[in-house]
Amino acid sequence: MVNQQHTIGAPVIFRGVGVHGGAPVEMTLHPAEPDTGIVFHVFEASGLIHEIAAVSANVLSTDLSTIVGDRKGAHVATIEHIMAALYATDVDNVIVQIDGNEVPILGGGSAEFVRGIEGAGLVMQRARRRFLRVRKTVRVELNGGYAEYRPYEGTRFEVEIDFASRAIGRQCFAADLSATLFRDELAEARTFGFMKDVEKLWASGHALGSSLDNSVVIGDDERVINPAGLRFTDEFVRHKTLDAVGDQALAGSRILGCYRSYRGGHRLNAMALAALTADPSAFELVELPARWPETLRRSSARAAAVPSLGAAAPAFGPQIL
Repeated sequence: MVNQQHTIGAPVIFRGVGVHGGAPVEMTLHPAEPDTGIVFHVFEASGLIHEIAAVSANVLSTDLSTIVGDRKGAHVATIEHIMAALYATDVDNVIVQIDGNEVPILGGGSAEFVRGIEGAGLVMQRARRRFLRVRKTVRVELNGGYAEYRPYEGTRFEVEIDFASRAIGRQCFAADLSATLFRDELAEARTFGFMKDVEKLWASGHALGSSLDNSVVIGDDERVINPAGLRFTDEFVRHKTLDAVGDQALAGSRILGCYRSYRGGHRLNAMALAALTADPSAFELVELPARWPETLRRSSARAAAVPSLGAAAPAFGPQIL
């Protein structure tokens, strides 16, 4: 268990399009001071900056994605994939500068974000990390699904999905979260949807940036239409687990406990977190003993191998500054 707070070692730029709005967007992660948390800086055409902390109190919507915003009307959509990458790689403090209202979808999961963070490396900070320890089971239910937090000495996810679609069916994924587990088992899992829903989504202004490059699509014949097929045989539940990691990151503290869900999604994830934090008897905030007394820099082995891309940066993906 990492007990000190961390930030990234250098700014990282990501360029792409939003999966729902379809608009080009540039997003830069900046190192931040201890106890900053994850804060989005949203720029308007006038140059005005909105500061939106990525915490559950600022969640505006959980329809199709997780959206945070402020009282002035500024918002950032589809934050779950970058939040999952930051949470899983032990990044506590970052300023996320963004020139649009939606995080770029990139490859449809968190893999590009993880590679960018690893390339920048992590800097350990003197401030101690606070943990939210689950003390008793808290459960919420919605439309035949449920989500709950249970006491557990670690950070664990147990996610089960159950779709009528033959392409998906019933799938389960359960594991203790670590940076390695997330990178190897979850980060590459892509968002998914059904071809039969496309026209309805387009009419409502959603999925305008979705493509076979960033989404798994199930056709009317109940088959995956992506030419390369699936990255994992159970890619669907792995992506749902990725989403759950990102939504849990909105607690503002690392959670020591087991999160379980059945037929869940962003709404149930948010409901469970809200129920947990609303009950003072269900959790406690703790600090674990620090492992290292001095500040040190923990650089990824990839950091030295990632060159500055400069003007030759690709259309999307990380650029280490």
